[in-house]
Amino acid sequence: MNSQHKLAVEIEAYLQRIKYAGEVRPTEATLRSLHRAHLFTVPFENLDISLGREIVCDEARILHKIVNEHRGGFCYELNGAFAALLRALEFQVTLLSARVAREDGSYGPEFDHLILRVDLEEPWLADVGFGEGFLEPLRLDSALEQPQNGRVYRLTSRPESRSSIDAGFGLEVMVEGKWKREYAFTLQPRELSEFAGMCHHHQTSPESHFTRQRICSLATPEGRVSLSDNKLIQTHGGSRQETLLSGDQEWRAKLSELFGVILPQSASQNEPRQEQR
Repeated sequence: MNSQHKLAVEIEAYLQRIKYAGEVRPTEATLRSLHRAHLFTVPFENLDISLGREIVCDEARILHKIVNEHRGGFCYELNGAFAALLRALEFQVTLLSARVAREDGSYGPEFDHLILRVDLEEPWLADVGFGEGFLEPLRLDSALEQPQNGRVYRLTSRPESRSSIDAGFGLEVMVEGKWKREYAFTLQPRELSEFAGMCHHHQTSPESHFTRQRICSLATPEGRVSLSDNKLIQTHGGSRQETLLSGDQEWRAKLSELFGVILPQSASQNEPRQEQR
């Protein structure tokens, strides 16, 4: 086992955090189970931005936040922590940079999103930090359509790079009978520190949607539950229910009840903003 990551990750504490008591040998089945467990217990959230707390691409700080403070985070934190856990369990993990698709079909800049390559007998794509993404890892193979939980995903080959570590892929999901782009990436290995610039951008720039909206969202076996500013959104199968919350007290109560997140009372002046329209 990699001694650096064995020392950095308190495996039992992390597994308790994600309520996982299953097999831990580095197998496909274990990877699938850990991936689902993580998505069902650790929320995608950007609450530190409204609290005025800097989010830093530092593994030790990320692990402390998620495991000890019982918090979530956005992609750099969630996938950064998950990578540390997988390595501690002797999985072979590589950090990859992804460029998220824009509404016009183009892609954002490099390091816009952090994803993971996990190599077993064949390579897999893991991602526990993309909000409403896939629940189980996808085979890193552009020849397949991969259905799961009522959705269908595929990886497409990117024509600008076809070989070695520069091999390019695009992730797409079927939405209302059409393929929708999610993000594009290559297999170039990355280090967590390389994402620091975009991490800073996403938490400070007025152009970042993370600075315009406070979000906490968690996958469920049947759908998703989210707090989007002062609105509670719950999806179950094909149904969607939205509830407008009365204010900070109810918002905090839902944050604790639904996500297990308790914020310091000193931040009570940070009222949830009205939904951006």
